[in-house]
Amino acid sequence: MKWPLFLLFMASLFPSFALGVEDAYPRTAPGDMEVKSLPAARLMVAESAQAYFSANNNLFGKLFRYISKNSIPMTAPVEARLQPGVMVFYMDTASAKRVDLLPGGEVKLQDVPVRQVASIGIRGSYSEENFREAEEKLRAWVKQRTELEVTGEAYGVYWNSPFVPFLLKQSEVHLPVREKPKAVK
Repeated sequence: MKWPLFLLFMASLFPSFALGVEDAYPRTAPGDMEVKSLPAARLMVAESAQAYFSANNNLFGKLFRYISKNSIPMTAPVEARLQPGVMVFYMDTASAKRVDLLPGGEVKLQDVPVRQVASIGIRGSYSEENFREAEEKLRAWVKQRTELEVTGEAYGVYWNSPFVPFLLKQSEVHLPVREKPKAVK
């Protein structure tokens, strides 16, 4: 079955595949840069030894099978760490409270606290080239903010389903940050 037909088939059987029912946090508008606080959340995490942008990492499939098997709605965004490849789905509010959900062989569950990130909004295809270009701009922006320090690696944040034309897709690059401690006099 060809890829576009597969996506159409998935959307017809599983409406949650095409649309997220809940956004985990507010989006950063394309072209904007900001520091924002992400809420505490329960995550579903799939990992691969291959890079995220590798065609054969199968990360989406692992997570999609888990949410389908456990009747968990698709949410937005999907987050991606690049090397090694990691994909993260957020649990919707109701599913995060469920006590019957257990990690699967391919999917780990992770609770994360509130965290702070520098974010740049992007419009366009979900490519490594677009990610790297936005990451470079975001790092330069953060470097100018002497009150901030980077605390982790940059990662991608993807808001739209595969059915959205590439020119309309919205994504972000996040860089974990914190305010530098104030110097004591």
